Amino acid sequence: MKFRLFLLIALQPVCLHAQEPPASAGHTTVVVTGTAAPTPLDEADRDIAELPLPRAERPLCDSWFNLLQLDPALNLQQRAPGGFLADLSIRGATYGQTLVLLDGMRLNDAQTSHFNLDLPIPLETVSSIEVLKGSGSTLYGSDAIGGVLNVRTRAAEAPEVRLLAGAGNFGTNEQHGVASFGSHRLFEQLAFARDFSSGFAPNRDYRNLSLSSLSTAKSKLGAGSLLMAYSDKPYGADQFYGNYPSWERIKTWFASAHQDLGDNTEASFAFRRHTDLFVLFRYAPQIYTNRHLLDSWQGDLRRHDKLPLHAILSYGAEGFSEAIDSTNLGVRSRTRGSGYLFYDLRSVRRFSLSAGIREEVYGSGQVANSPSLSGAAWLSSRIRLRASASRAFRLPGYTDLYYSDPANKGNPNLKPESATSYEAGLDAYFRPNLHSSVTVFQRRDTNVIDYVRATSADVWQATNFDKLHFTGVEAATVYEPKAGQRISLSFAALRGISVVDTVLLSKYTFNYPVRSAVAEWRGAVGNRLIARTRLGVVDRLNRSPYAVWDASATWSRGKVRPFLQLTNLTSTVYQEIPNVPLPKRGVVGGVEIVLFR
Repeated sequence: MKFRLFLLIALQPVCLHAQEPPASAGHTTVVVTGTAAPTPLDEADRDIAELPLPRAERPLCDSWFNLLQLDPALNLQQRAPGGFLADLSIRGATYGQTLVLLDGMRLNDAQTSHFNLDLPIPLETVSSIEVLKGSGSTLYGSDAIGGVLNVRTRAAEAPEVRLLAGAGNFGTNEQHGVASFGSHRLFEQLAFARDFSSGFAPNRDYRNLSLSSLSTAKSKLGAGSLLMAYSDKPYGADQFYGNYPSWERIKTWFASAHQDLGDNTEASFAFRRHTDLFVLFRYAPQIYTNRHLLDSWQGDLRRHDKLPLHAILSYGAEGFSEAIDSTNLGVRSRTRGSGYLFYDLRSVRRFSLSAGIREEVYGSGQVANSPSLSGAAWLSSRIRLRASASRAFRLPGYTDLYYSDPANKGNPNLKPESATSYEAGLDAYFRPNLHSSVTVFQRRDTNVIDYVRATSADVWQATNFDKLHFTGVEAATVYEPKAGQRISLSFAALRGISVVDTVLLSKYTFNYPVRSAVAEWRGAVGNRLIARTRLGVVDRLNRSPYAVWDASATWSRGKVRPFLQLTNLTSTVYQEIPNVPLPKRGVVGGVEIVLFR
């Protein structure tokens, strides 16, 4: 009640003098994730990270997971290489408590959150990933408890054709391509990707195919875009979900449309179909096979109005529907709708205040309330303080509720998860090329969904943990010694406490890193070569720490550009998910051909 009262007070007009924003002195990174309206990154009230992928650096990455590995607050738990199946935890939240967006539209899978990172587009179409750390349900609704991940596509800049081919150990080969053509009013971008591996271990082979079309247009109404994508990913799933030689094939059909309606209003719509063919025993499918088909529809209408004192009032409505037809989960569907209101008062390089609230209706009239409040103040031209408080929730997925196999059992009586988050941080801009930040946070979760059992011989049973508290600190420094060079050092520490004393074994909740760190360098070597190297160190709860070192380089000029990617250079033996080993040293070399028209 006190929190709501504080929000109502903050939403009232206040007698503060706000200066006009000064003219930009150069390039400014603008983020759209975690803010109701686009905001410069260094003015955001929340802890938001941008992980860019410049077009010239595409050959330095073997998958989009390389970007997620640059931030130690992002606990990537891969089941396989190739960038197609993994779980993502932010600040100790479970993988289901992370919301994944593609250009602002939801990708989270209602069948199982294991497919939330199943990105249907080729890597060539990814321009950056924006990460909101902490609760984001005020703007995005269900699932945004630990954080929000927004994959932004790359708009075509000029007519061109790019082709990439490579090969390496573990029977790896890949072919990628992207073609862009059109005029300033209408542009089309077509892309494809094919990745294959015979596997670094028995029954760990994979074959990925992705196709996409991105059309952008300008009209009297404003800018518009249409994205269509398809992916097909069969893979050996040995030990992925238990002690079984499993096999799986997942397909995705995705379409989204966005249209500006004048300067202040925008409308978006998306459809996603996801199918899953799961075979528990690969070479004896008659023993246990499941087929799942999930359709989801979403649409939203958003508006931003300028108010006196240089404030902005943002508001909108969203609708969401999902239906599943499954041999194991049955035929089920659910819908939900929501409305939100967000007030933002901002004086550039002085202070900012943001407050919002969302009401989401689901099920048979249940309502989830998600308020948030954040603010920042510049103590000087170089030092800024920020703080926020917010509440978030998550609805259980269909697997959590209804799934059953020889090793796992769902629970139809599960309650929705909820969490209250608090955060405070300091940003220091010592010089134009040197920036540091530190953030402390606490999240208090209620009714956390996990699978538990009393002994290793029992079946994993879905249940609600009554209460969990997570407290942590994150720090980062970025130094650019000269143009084209970037050095970053970052660190995260986390502590989780279960308020309820229990002796049950947990399957997912307590697989978080208590300490992790990342060091990265990227930049130009001479006039033609660009390279990057990353060293990541992870110390997971109740497990031995490990370090993984990657490096890559590519030619950056001319039509023919050779590249080399080296992963796990020291052949570290490690597992991000218990009992699911990852490969030792990987080597992929190839060439990118760039044609301009």
